[in-house]
This record gives sequence, structure tokens and C-alpha cells, in this order.
Amino acid sequence: MKTEEIKALIEKALPGVKLKLVRESLLVENAADLPRVAKCLKEDPALKFDYLSSVTGADYLTYLESVYHLYSMEKKAGSIVLRARTDRANPRLPSLVPIYRGAEYQEREAYDLYGIVYENHPDMRRIFMWDSFEGWPMRKDYEQEDSETLEAADVEWLEKRGVKVSDADRAKAEELRKTGKRAVAQKPTGSPEA
Repeated sequence: MKTEEIKALIEKALPGVKLKLVRESLLVENAADLPRVAKCLKEDPALKFDYLSSVTGADYLTYLESVYHLYSMEKKAGSIVLRARTDRANPRLPSLVPIYRGAEYQEREAYDLYGIVYENHPDMRRIFMWDSFEGWPMRKDYEQEDSETLEAADVEWLEKRGVKVSDADRAKAEELRKTGKRAVAQKPTGSPEA
């Protein structure tokens, strides 16, 4: 079944739901409708997209997006790609865990790397990064930490483990702490030298 046919079937089954074709995928225009669309894809006898293979995040600079790949194991069909967008300032989308249990780990990954909060997720917490990690490392505006400069937490961690930290590194870390700054890596400027 073609994506256009699936779109028409969903819109007929769910009056008021607006879908948009984006290349060969379906964008759910109102993110609040995402669970209804997913449930329709899974339960409609003509579709039976019963397997969620992946949930990924994407950063398009002006918005964030969650992308879902669905297959029908029963009908041996797929994939259908489903998308939902959210703003960068308060990125929130409904969780699909109640519909596809396999979304649990993958929504946590998108949360950890992009900061998308999946509402009603049973265990919304970081999965790769430590709890005190600041930021979302896959976002295009993420500023990487300067691995050559120690911060106060680094000095404390090292010294608790018996590692000697130089006075210069300790002073730089204290200066960063006092000014409320982080050790951010400098982005390359100009052209690379030959």
C-alpha cells in the first residue's frame, strides 16, 4: 500500500486528524494526535502496522522531530515512516510506549540526546549520559566541553581518587566556577593550514 493510500485511510478513520506527506513519510501536523494515528496504524485491519522498529530524534534548527518506522509483521509490509514535530524551547511529544512497548528504550535515547520529553513515558530519564550531564549532545547548537580544561567537578572527582591536579588547573577550574562558566571547546575558525 502506498503512503498516500495509508494517509487517506487514516484521515477517513480519524476525522479531524491532519497528516502531511513529507517525501515518503507522514507528518502528524498536531503532535497531540500522534497516539491516535499510531493506534490506527497498529489496529486498523487494513493496515496492522504492529511492529515499531525505531524511534529517532532529528534537529532541524527551528524545531525538533521524532521519527518512527513501523512495519506490519502480519501483512509482511512496511515500512511506513511517521513524524511528529515539537518546538526547541519546550520539546514535548506524547509517548507511544502505551501502544508500542518497544518505544520505551528508544524514546529515552531521543530524550537523552535531543531533549525531547515524551509525556506519559513510564521511565523518562537519561540512558547514555550521566544524570548531571548538561545539554543534549546531538542538537546542532550543543557546545562541546573542552576536554583539556578541568572544571571544579572534574578536580573534585580526580582528587577524591588520589590524582594530583596542578595548581594552574585548579585555579582555572575555580575561576570557571566563580564566573558560572563552563569549559567550552573553541570552534575552529578560518581554513585549515596545509
